[in-house]
Order: sequence, then C-alpha cells, then structure tokens
Amino acid sequence: MRKKIVVLSGAGISAESGIATFRDANGLWEGHDVMEVASPEGWSKNKQLVLDFYNQRRKNGLTAQPNAGHLALAQLEEKYNVVIVTQNVDNLHEKAGSSNVIHLHGELFKSRSTLDPSLVYTIDGWELNIGDFCERGSQLRPHIVWFGEMVPLMEQAIQEVAQADLFIVVGTSLAVYPAAGLLNYVAAEVPKYIVDVKIPAVVQQPNLHFIEEMASTGLTRLAHQLLHNATD
Repeated sequence: MRKKIVVLSGAGISAESGIATFRDANGLWEGHDVMEVASPEGWSKNKQLVLDFYNQRRKNGLTAQPNAGHLALAQLEEKYNVVIVTQNVDNLHEKAGSSNVIHLHGELFKSRSTLDPSLVYTIDGWELNIGDFCERGSQLRPHIVWFGEMVPLMEQAIQEVAQADLFIVVGTSLAVYPAAGLLNYVAAEVPKYIVDVKIPAVVQQPNLHFIEEMASTGLTRLAHQLLHNATD
C-alpha cells in the first residue's frame, strides 16, 4: 500500500509563478484594502469592485504556469498517495498534474450562487459580471472564502492530515488560521518538512525538518529524495 504524503501549500509556491501574494505588510492586496475585496461586507458595499478585482486576478491566472515546485509535487504521485491542501485559489497544482487538491480558501476559476452555496460553476474564460445568475436566479459571486466566512473544507483537510505518513509545508507563513493549525494534527512519529526561504516560527516537535530554500529548488530536491527512497 502506497504511503500518504499530505502537503500544505501557501502563497510562496505560487509567487514563483508570478501570482501576487495575498497581501503585503500594510494589509493591501494589489493596492486595495483586503476588506474591500475579500469580505462579505466589501461585497455588499461594492459588488462591481469585487468582481473587477477577481476578474483581473483570473485574467492574470490564465497565463500563469506551474513552476518546478508544483511539478515536483505532481511527480510524487508516481510512488505515493499525495493529497495537497492549499491556501491558494489558483489552479497551478492542477495545471502541474496533481490529481487530489483541496482548496481551503476557494477556487479563483469558479463562481457560486449567493442564494445557495452548493451551486458552484466553472467560469469560462476570466470574466464574472453583474447580471450573471445561478439557475435559481441569484447573482453569482467569486467562489472564494472571504474574511469572516467559514472554511467548509477544513474538516476534510484535518482528516487527511491526521492520516499522513509524511507531511510537507511549503510557501506559507503558518500565520493564517485555521489552516496554520493543521500542523497540530500530524502524528508525532510522522516526518514533517517545512520548505521556505524564510522558515516560519513553529513550536519545536519531533521529526521536524527545515529546508530553507525556494519551493522550486527545495521541493525538487525533496521529491527526488522521496522517490528514490520509495518502496512500492
């Protein structure tokens, strides 16, 4: 039986593919206050601004390509059962070939009904506009988990992490909850690797390994090592 690798990925891995990180130190995202474009209050206040903002992100995302880090994680599926839990809303893991991706914070290229959250649609192209309705006649919104909203896939992510034979954290500051708390659900005996150019502050625990490199180089080296050591 194949061993299970669970990966928690954050903005750092996408940044190498030219995707803007979520916010800077001033709480701005591409020049906007994050609460204007990433909260239910912002949506209620100015739907057009929010739609324009995500349309631009989507337009940029169409041409973004996975980097060596994404490709290395996809390659691990040759020998392992790999589950990627990502805080990123882009589709670069899927573009790279990863087949099991849990998007904690939603998906940029999907929309959902403002009346019934279970009605989710793939966006054809990059535009979502005022007047685009779900089958029940309500305005569609970005399928993004905004500030103040529940993270519906968190329980599923916790279950996957608890079953991991190996856990990898890449490109995240481990500062955004609840995702940052996933490390606490990994069994003590399980090897844990943290890959980042700036290693986040974490409580020291057993079997914790740090790879202080960019995702593209650090994950490539780690994946090569894991594939070499794998037993079918």
